[in-house]
Order: sequence, then structure tokens, then C-alpha cells
Amino acid sequence: MSLISSLLHALWGDLTREEYKKFGFLSVTLSFIVGTYWLLRPLKDAFFSSVVGALYLPYAKISSLIFLIPIILLYSKLVDIFKKQQLFYIIAPCYGIFFLCIAYILSNSMAEKCCFLGWAIYLGVESFVLLIFSMFWSFVASTTDTASAKRGYALIFAGAQIGTIIGPEFAKHATQIGIPTLISIAAGGILIIPIMIMFFVRFYQRDSIVVVQKKDDATGFFEGLRLLCTRPYLIGILGISTLGSIIATILEFELIYRARETYQSAEKVTEFLGLYGQSANFLTLLFALFGTSFIIRKFGLMLSLVAYPIVVGIIVYCVWWSPTLWVLFTAMVIIKCLAYALNSPCKEIMYIPTSSDVKFKAKSWIDTVGYRFAESLGGAVGVIFPVIANLIFFGSIISFGVVGLWTVAAIYVGKKNQQLIKDGTIID
Repeated sequence: MSLISSLLHALWGDLTREEYKKFGFLSVTLSFIVGTYWLLRPLKDAFFSSVVGALYLPYAKISSLIFLIPIILLYSKLVDIFKKQQLFYIIAPCYGIFFLCIAYILSNSMAEKCCFLGWAIYLGVESFVLLIFSMFWSFVASTTDTASAKRGYALIFAGAQIGTIIGPEFAKHATQIGIPTLISIAAGGILIIPIMIMFFVRFYQRDSIVVVQKKDDATGFFEGLRLLCTRPYLIGILGISTLGSIIATILEFELIYRARETYQSAEKVTEFLGLYGQSANFLTLLFALFGTSFIIRKFGLMLSLVAYPIVVGIIVYCVWWSPTLWVLFTAMVIIKCLAYALNSPCKEIMYIPTSSDVKFKAKSWIDTVGYRFAESLGGAVGVIFPVIANLIFFGSIISFGVVGLWTVAAIYVGKKNQQLIKDGTIID
């Protein structure tokens, strides 16, 4: 037992029994979120590229930004009206019912409806994942202090990788299962999310949860945007949260284009992208189990934040040198692994020394509109350079510039966070 205890201490730090219970339950909840997403993600890319066209994917990225704006405005209003956990009870069932309807229509639709359904699935998946992820991490940050987060956030990410492996496994059998059934399975996973949140509030955080109280003064639709534009620290978080998405979007277009050249049917492309997702998530699981908590505690948040853009820069160079399907596959697997297992825990910890309005309103703008805007910039690169050879060449040059800006933002946010924690200051 002493050997096991020593190993757990080296990997996770001094997590208490209650912290293991709390973060373990949260990891199961996140597992349902990411599992449904990684089932829907390869499906929406493959289905869209098949019925609408792969060359329209950059336009879809840009359109998703426009689609998100009214959704995030409505979400900001709901934050003022409802208790924070109640947001899950409202929003998740809406998406679950939406995807059940899509599955029913798909199983009975005629060919001329498929183009519309391609857009509906794409925009639905894009808005769901950004909104539900923002809600989840805002909820977690409001119940956790910085010291506990450094120990426990890695546990949340590690446990959640079970879902990210199971979700793509369904996608890998798209030919046998069928796309309508896959969407129905994802809808079932989405409907479980509010049930998990309800149990967490009831049995784990009844006395200590701090986000369940409604504010007396509603601060309006654009409060989150105002906070974001007037707080340099939040602008820095915006940078470390979204700049990498520009590069990842460009590389992912290249991967999908190569996959469409190699595989002909939507089901086969779905299976290939499912393999990519599963590989990325399995590597993420290993990293989250054995590397995330250790690296953050050993080297600190700032060095952990800076390491990611530097590695991405090296990867971009490798793709530029040899842009084959499997080099792109490997590049995206590594990028996704580090994004989820290293960068995400670090950036979520950055929100702890902030107010409730920042956690739920400014963060929602960053995680939805900001993230989607970054992906739209990557999409714009795909629009300007639709030929894959040009996309690889000019996309790599643009990516190197983004890496430089991203590194500066990581250094600033890391240093500022250290000062906030030291002074006991809150960004509000």
C-alpha cells in the first residue's frame, strides 16, 4: 500500500478522500460530455463533407460563428435568471431533443433534404460542445480553489478520457451501425448530463457549492463582453484559449481533405476520423494519468502554458516538410492530446481568481464566440487557399506567426496569475 500511496502522491499530489470523490464524480460527468462530442465530431465532419462538400467546411466554420452569437446572448440572459446548475437542466435537454429529431428525420428523409441536414448537424454539434464545455468548467471553477484545482483538475481530465475513447469507438463502426442510430446514441448521452449535475449538487456539494445563488442585479446581455474587453488578464486568457484553434483548424482541414482523397463514402471517412479521435483521446488519457498533474506541479502553470505553443510550432514545421495523410494524422493526435491534457487544465485554473460574472459570462464569450471566431479565422485561410498545396504552404506561414503571439500571451497570463494568487486579488 505504501508503494501505491507513493505513486498516487507523485502523480496527483496530496488529494484528500473527499477530493477524490468530488473530482472523480466530475470526471464521470465530463466523460459523458466529451464522449457524445467525440461521437458527433467525426460524424458531422464526414456527413457534411459528403452531402454538402469538403470545400464548404471553411464556410461552415465561419457560419458557426454567426450562428453562435444569438445563442450566447440568450445564454447570458439565462445566467441572470436561473441558478447555475439549472442551466444544465434547460440547455442539455434542448440539444438532446434536437439531435433525436435529426436522427428521426435522417432515417426517413429523402435525398434532397440531406444538404439541409448536413448544415443542421454541423451547426448543432459546434454550438453544443462550446456551450456545454463553458458551462461545465464555469461550474467546476466556482466550487474549487487554486490549490485543489492543481491537484484535481488532471483527475477530471483523466477520467473523462474514458468517454473520449468510447465515443469514437461507435464512430469507427458507422457502416454497421448507421448514422441515424449514432446520432440517437449521442442524444442519449447528452440527456444524461443534467442528471449527473443534479446528483453532484445533491450529494457532493450541498453545503459548499457557491454558484447556486442567483444575483439580485441582472447585468445584461453584454456584461461578459464588457468584462472581456476591459480586463487585460481576460484578453490574455482569450489568447491562450483560442489562438491554438486557428492552427488546429487549418491542419484539420488538411487532414479531412487528405481523408476525402483516400476514402470515398461518408461512413468510411467517419470511421477514419473516429480512429483519429480515439487515438488522440487514448494518448490524452495516458498523458492525463501520468503527466498533467506532475508537470503542472513540477514546472508551474506558466511553463506549462508556454510549452504547448512551442510544441505546436515544431509540429507545424513537420507537416510543412511532409504533408502526407498519416503525418497530418499524427500531428493532429499530438495537438489534440496536449490541448486537452495540458493546455485545458492550465487555462481553466486561470479562471479561479475571478468573479462569478467572469466565470459564467466573460468565459462563455471566450469559450463560444472567441473560440469560434478563432476557428473562423482558420476557416478563412481555407477559403482563401482552397487548393491543399497552397493551404499547406501559406497556412504554415500564418501558423508560425500565431505561435509567436500565442507564446507572448501565455507568458503574460502565467505571470499575472501568479501575482493574483500571491496578492489574493480577484478579477471582477
